[in-house]
Amino acid sequence: MADECCDASEIFTAFLLNTCRLPPWLSQHRVQAALDCAILATAHPRDDKEAEFIPLITGSVAEFYMELMLPLVGDVDVMFYPNNCLAIPRGHPSPTHLPAEFHNYVRVFEIIDSHLPSYVYLPLRYLLSQRNDDSKYEYYEYDDKKYLAKNNIVFDETNYQTIHGPAIFIDNSHVSYLLSTDRVYCLRCLVWPPQAADWLPRHRNYGWPDSATLDRVVSNGCDVVGVAHRQCRQHEFMGNFQYRLSFSRAEIVLINSWMPVQQITYHLLRVYVKTERFTQSADNSEPAIMSNYHIKTLMLWACEMKPKSWWTFSSNLVKICVELLNTLSVWLTDMRCPHYFINSCNLLDKFLDVGSVARKLSSVHEEYLTTWYISHYVGQCAQLCPIHVSQLFGDVSTSVKLLKAVSEIVRWRLNTSLRDKWYTVNTAEVTITAHVSHCSLTANWCVCWINELTKLDERFPVFFSSVALLHVALKISRNGFDGVWKNILSTILRHNCSQCRSVLSRCKTELNTSELVELLQKSAVGHLTTYRQLLAREFGPVVTIVTTDIEALYAYKRGDNQRCLQLSTQNVYTLLCARRCHSVPTFPEFIQLMDDDIVSLTALTLIVNPECRKNTDNVSITQLTLSLYLMTQCQLKLHHSVTSLIQTLNYVKVAHRRHIPWSMMNQLTFKLSKRKVGIFGTMRYDTIRHEITFEK
Repeated sequence: MADECCDASEIFTAFLLNTCRLPPWLSQHRVQAALDCAILATAHPRDDKEAEFIPLITGSVAEFYMELMLPLVGDVDVMFYPNNCLAIPRGHPSPTHLPAEFHNYVRVFEIIDSHLPSYVYLPLRYLLSQRNDDSKYEYYEYDDKKYLAKNNIVFDETNYQTIHGPAIFIDNSHVSYLLSTDRVYCLRCLVWPPQAADWLPRHRNYGWPDSATLDRVVSNGCDVVGVAHRQCRQHEFMGNFQYRLSFSRAEIVLINSWMPVQQITYHLLRVYVKTERFTQSADNSEPAIMSNYHIKTLMLWACEMKPKSWWTFSSNLVKICVELLNTLSVWLTDMRCPHYFINSCNLLDKFLDVGSVARKLSSVHEEYLTTWYISHYVGQCAQLCPIHVSQLFGDVSTSVKLLKAVSEIVRWRLNTSLRDKWYTVNTAEVTITAHVSHCSLTANWCVCWINELTKLDERFPVFFSSVALLHVALKISRNGFDGVWKNILSTILRHNCSQCRSVLSRCKTELNTSELVELLQKSAVGHLTTYRQLLAREFGPVVTIVTTDIEALYAYKRGDNQRCLQLSTQNVYTLLCARRCHSVPTFPEFIQLMDDDIVSLTALTLIVNPECRKNTDNVSITQLTLSLYLMTQCQLKLHHSVTSLIQTLNYVKVAHRRHIPWSMMNQLTFKLSKRKVGIFGTMRYDTIRHEITFEK
């Protein structure tokens, strides 16, 4: 039995290591987090409409650099701080220089300890004003102890937005491809807090974190979050004015320095504790005994206290988890969970009854935990696979059968890697386009988007720029040119100097609006063509991508029907037998390049079902659908023969049969193409019959 257990735990370990996707790996959750950062970058503090918020992606999205088969992320966490406020340690001199992101006028709050470790108060200490000549800040002391209240919520509650403790909770459950979001308001502290002064110099036997990581952590400083200790929340003063030191920046750096086996272990511990409901109270009326932060703290200490060989030599993740869960049991028994950064801080509340959880954790052993993970973890992974794979998991009573089932899951996972990444790219395109379309563009918003997207994938800023240029072109065509667009355009085109100069020089002259719109559209088409080419290089094995569909659409828009027909015909020949096609978004930014019929179809889908845009399948048409439509339209405009139109109609029928149109827009566009050919054919037939009759 022991040998059988050992085999199973080693099979489970190999399964995790073989199904783990390491960077560079694109995460849809990271795209969503980048989106949320951009949204926050457009908001302003209530007390100063000229100030801005600076966002930071935190939590699991920022901490995990890998992807496993089961989700690593439950929600998206974003911290944000106003650039007109700053926190400094008590007794620290007023800063004279600040990073460029800060406002010209800054309120500086002093961090003063409360009677509880890691909890503080923030009295106003200085008012800073930036000089114009040398950009230094002059300071004015503020002697009256005016404490910063934590209940100054910066956003109002809505149907999807509520206040949960220090977080503004955004419920995105009504959108299929989005996670819910926690936005946490905080104050930035640029220096490492004295409360954690002992963390940096303490002796470390095994060299983790190394000196470079230590320096990076300390140089990032910390943040201060508006939340009171549980025991103080009902107190009139402490409940309103108590803050907590946050080390999220440090944790992101540290966890990203972990080996893959350490990140996987962290994930496994979280899954076990959550599934066994240790993170919930018995009746949900009392505070939870444990949270993910306790597991994170356990892992941080283990990474520092254990040698590298302990993590790698045994190559058995179940044994590692058993030992760490037993350590957690000891912590619970002793009612002591030492804060990783602040020595004097205990993260366990002494008023909680943890005895039953401690006893259960102390009884965890390798055989039990191996069986648990195979049932609860590998079993769930098997359900994600096709039926011929998942049914193998119906009988894993021996190591041989388990190995066979697991091997098939691994094989399927490896074979679908590129396809899954493609789906993420596709969803990211819709997400980017939707929010460019719905938001009011600002230069700061564009900077934030481009910076965050660059971290994800070098291709996304190219796509973003193309959509943003189309957005500006659409706005100018409707409302005329405004000086605000100049800064936005310089931001979008900042990496293409020649193109930027060309566009901005036109903005300075009395340029006809239609000419400027055409210039922006042409620039956007160039960006999109480049983007398509970059995609085709990587994703060719899983999806057929033509790179000239937008160029053909632009030619159609300009009335160059011959060029459009040439490109569209080539694209149809390429796509007709393809197993999978790329799509074109049908948001207003792209619709402006299309004709009135497509605009009408888009409007009809929204009239029939206003909620349809929440499903990604309803906000695009395939490249094949678009190419066939353009091909049909150009043949009609160029008065091609009925024979050639009948051939095109056959292509439409083949496409309809081979590529089942899963969205309303595809269905309607195919029907429209058929109808146009049918009407034209009928008209030509009637004309010919009339001519024959006339001759007689």
